[in-house]
Amino acid sequence: METLTTNGITITVEGFYQSGYSKPKDSKFIFAYRINIENNSDDTVQLLRRHWFIFDSSGVKKEVEGEGVIGKQPVLAPGQSHNYISWVPLISEIGKMHGNFLMQRQSDQTQFRVTVPLFTLIVPHKLN
Repeated sequence: METLTTNGITITVEGFYQSGYSKPKDSKFIFAYRINIENNSDDTVQLLRRHWFIFDSSGVKKEVEGEGVIGKQPVLAPGQSHNYISWVPLISEIGKMHGNFLMQRQSDQTQFRVTVPLFTLIVPHKLN
């Protein structure tokens, strides 16, 4: 589990291998990741966009950018948090991800980026 705070917004992320959805013989490795976004600032904020950098140990690099997270653009008052789970496919047993969220303060519409810390995606038997 990795945690990082940027501009009063704390992001905690953890990746999980999904053996039931993966097909190792076809080089298809599915990972889920759980994100918690906690507003520790004094302002109400809204998550507008996500930007991911995905690295596969096979050498494949992907960039994913879009509105919100899992179809939502949550608004978080001070002290509130938002949790979600998403997934990513890799073609090897090891990878990593990091990124950022574009947030907006509701009081003055100021936009700022919040860093999502680097986290690893590893098939469990590779840890032994």
